[in-house]
Amino acid sequence: MRPFLLTMGLGVLAALAGSPEAAAGLAGSASYFGTLGALGFSREQEARADQAGASLLDKAGLSGRGLAEFFDNFRYQEVFDEARRFAYFRSHPISSDRVESLRRRVAALPNYDKVDSPEALAEHAVMKAKLEGFINPQVAITKYSEADTSYPARYARAIAYYQLKEPDRALKLIDALLEEQPENPYLWELKGQILFEYARTQEAEAPQRRSVALKPEAPLLRVNLGQTLIALDDKAKVEEGVAELRKALTQEEDNAVAWRLLAEAYDKLGQNGMARLATAEYNFWIGDRRQARVFAMRAREMLDKGRPEWRRATDIVLASEPTREDMRELAREGSTTRRSN
Repeated sequence: MRPFLLTMGLGVLAALAGSPEAAAGLAGSASYFGTLGALGFSREQEARADQAGASLLDKAGLSGRGLAEFFDNFRYQEVFDEARRFAYFRSHPISSDRVESLRRRVAALPNYDKVDSPEALAEHAVMKAKLEGFINPQVAITKYSEADTSYPARYARAIAYYQLKEPDRALKLIDALLEEQPENPYLWELKGQILFEYARTQEAEAPQRRSVALKPEAPLLRVNLGQTLIALDDKAKVEEGVAELRKALTQEEDNAVAWRLLAEAYDKLGQNGMARLATAEYNFWIGDRRQARVFAMRAREMLDKGRPEWRRATDIVLASEPTREDMRELAREGSTTRRSN
């Protein structure tokens, strides 16, 4: 903004000095100089991010060679016009100077020649296979062909078949993988998710339970189990699902999906106040403060005054841009006064 404002200011001064042509030229150039200033600022920020990334990798005992090679592979992006560039490079400007500066920095760090362990490379291969299967299933089927019997390839194909709506083929591959890795919680979770999404909810319960038993500290696995349990037509299972979701939320309070599922579960149990409070939490964490406030106010009407849940609903109202009417109502009952912890 500084170059833009300075140029506009000079244009105003030129107009006051009786030079309308100069004033028009300066005013017309203001956005150009502003853009140049913004690009310079952006390049500076990206360069600082590069240097910070190189330092963090070195502190972790890892080589920064791959970071420099990544940008070198895409050096040609700078010659493309804006519309033809990858979206990443539209907001992360790249230049030869930036690449060379980063290369010099990482080459001077002590861990530059360090290579990743076989275990780390194997984990990375699985991660790539998983992403490919979920994001590009058609590509994954070709890239990880039937001739490739490695674990990452079979994992990628299983996920790809699941995404391509061929659950039986996916489950067959997963069962074979589970024979080799029966203690892998994420294979059990994937099996349960496929069964759940293809309306085989009762069959999904056992693998979801197994995944949580193998990795009880993972909130995502508990959320998936809770989702399965509340989908069953059994009050005891729904109540257990509520417990699983609440355990997950003690670790990830901002998990909006868990709050949405919890609202559904409370609704099934006929706990209307808690259902509306969970809905308020869901909207609060996705950033819809208006809906968060609306549902929190409704929850307060149905919850016992003074209980922790009622106080939480009040806090959501206060943190969600309450209307004057809301504030008057809270003030009448003393809810706007500061509470001591």
